[in-house]
Amino acid sequence: MAILNPLLEPWAGPDGGVPPFDRVRVSDFKAALEAAMAENLREIEAIAANPSAPTFDNTLAALERSGRTLNRVRAVYGVWSSTMSTPAFQAVEREMQPKLAAFSDQIYQNAALFARIAAVYRSKQGLDPIQQRLSWHYYTNFVRAGAKLDSLAKVRVGQINERLAALFADFSQNLLADETDYVLYLKSETDLAGLPAPLRAAARAAALARGRENEWAILNTRSSMDPFLTYADRRDLREKVWRTYYSRGDNGGAHDNKKIITEILSLRAERAKLLGYPTHAHWRAADSMAKTPEAAMNLLMQIWPAALLREREEVADMQTIANREQAGIKIAAWDYRYYAEKVRKAKYDFEMTLVKPYLQLEKLRQGMFWAAEQLYGFTFSQVSGLPQANSDVRIWQVSSAAGLHIGLWYFDPYARAGKSSGAWMSEYRGQENFDGKVSPIVSNNTNFLNDGSLGPLLISWDDAITLFHEFGHALHCLNSDVNYPSLAGTNVVRDFVEFPSQLNENWLTTAEMLSRFALHYQTGAPIPPELAAKIKKAGSFNQGFATVEYLASALVDMKLHLAGDQLVEPAEFERTTLASLGMPPEMVMRHRTPQFAHIFSSDAYSAGYYSYMWAEVLDHDAFEAFNEAGGPYDKAMAKRLRDNVMAVGNSVDPAQAYRNFRGADPKIDGLLRARGFSTTER
Repeated sequence: MAILNPLLEPWAGPDGGVPPFDRVRVSDFKAALEAAMAENLREIEAIAANPSAPTFDNTLAALERSGRTLNRVRAVYGVWSSTMSTPAFQAVEREMQPKLAAFSDQIYQNAALFARIAAVYRSKQGLDPIQQRLSWHYYTNFVRAGAKLDSLAKVRVGQINERLAALFADFSQNLLADETDYVLYLKSETDLAGLPAPLRAAARAAALARGRENEWAILNTRSSMDPFLTYADRRDLREKVWRTYYSRGDNGGAHDNKKIITEILSLRAERAKLLGYPTHAHWRAADSMAKTPEAAMNLLMQIWPAALLREREEVADMQTIANREQAGIKIAAWDYRYYAEKVRKAKYDFEMTLVKPYLQLEKLRQGMFWAAEQLYGFTFSQVSGLPQANSDVRIWQVSSAAGLHIGLWYFDPYARAGKSSGAWMSEYRGQENFDGKVSPIVSNNTNFLNDGSLGPLLISWDDAITLFHEFGHALHCLNSDVNYPSLAGTNVVRDFVEFPSQLNENWLTTAEMLSRFALHYQTGAPIPPELAAKIKKAGSFNQGFATVEYLASALVDMKLHLAGDQLVEPAEFERTTLASLGMPPEMVMRHRTPQFAHIFSSDAYSAGYYSYMWAEVLDHDAFEAFNEAGGPYDKAMAKRLRDNVMAVGNSVDPAQAYRNFRGADPKIDGLLRARGFSTTER
């Protein structure tokens, strides 16, 4: 009797079932992916070969029904890729990523299928506005993937996509290897000078987890690097940690990413030309709110001069303190965070170590739930007994104000071996109302350092913002109320998808949130109003640094992909581009090129890292709408947001969706005010 592959079975359980994480083994993935791809291709061929004249129902609706088994398999495959990437799984990934790319091309290059899609798109007879939107979506995606190309060009595009898929996997695995292999072990208390007790405890726990007793481990991840550079008194160790972190993927040898980057850029440029676009940047921007790379660059360059001016002021303040302390140094990159914290204390009588005791991870999670209830009527009830990919994961059922099931939310908060660094949202199953209601299943994933103590886990203010940001993506999925899965939830253009997530960050800073959920981990007392006021007052502090490091990455990303078929050597290109922009010598890009996973681990954010800033214009303009109304929790404004943005997915053009919510196009002034920049500085 054949052993069934759990990945190929329908998900069991109520409300459409849940992923069978408890029964999956790495050895299941290859066979499951191959079987699911074969099934999907049979479905596609049946649609393409249908002898009946093409209609919405027998073509587009049929496409929406297809690929369900593959969607389930890929959802679980993605969890292993991002959170449990063992050497055995990585071998599967290296083999299967090119096959998945080739599979996708088989669909997009199916001439008979495209002819049917084009016929439905051009006729539009009897289609309601959302069906017209879906027909536009399919037609546009197929054209952008090369459906109109001749046979030779299609073959070459397919070859490029397969090679890119392999390179993306190599890039990601190289980066993970450098994050895993490079750890700084501290051996004495003097090495820890300046570090607050919670950071010491987390570093001790990280060392113990690696079999190093009586030592402290500073991991090569942002969540470990950032606080160390902020508080460590030992300048030599700060420099070592800084250099190690910012050289990920750039160390020579087997895990160096520079040659991979050169090849990725060359292949992207070639593909863009085949598809009829001047550059990869033009190809990417065509399917965005910006429409052109020039429009995106224009936004970035409106802000760049003001950011540089503010950064110079910040460094001058730091240098003054260093000189007063007779440090005998010129502020360098590994000094920036350390002296910025001293400036914060001097200018605002405020240091972030005073805030952290009030930032309990579990209390903030409760706060996110509370805000979601105020804005959208959601309630969250923890459930047990459902399969988990890892014992760290916990699961909540999400219900509507009327008690109806909305979806499931999974939370995977802690760093561990094989888990990608950073934070993200994953969608295990998207929402749809097509052929009956299907509820979404989403997860939020972070990399907090669990110190192993029995007390509450405390996180930084920046980590709290990230927590709310990623939860905003989850809320986008959970609020979705769209018929067709291809248009639901976060299936929107790249420079709009970050809008709901960045908007959600704003509720962390509200007085209602802080007074209820920013509670001292020992006394339970709420954060004092005067300390909350200092957080708000210091909200625009160090925005020169934050804006310059982000914009530098966004500008280099865009310029890399505007270079066309120019052969790019990443280190030299990064150096000369930043010099031409006037990059401050004590600054570095937020994501240096050899570690820029946003743009080199997939096509997702390539020539699109600017989208965070684009979405931030929307986010600040939208939150000002709340403040102009009845405040952050104004029910009428929350309903406008839900009905016009959060619920509609891509069933409405995003620019029109925003106008429907706000009543006007967004203005940049809100962003400039939030960052403390004068609207006349640009």
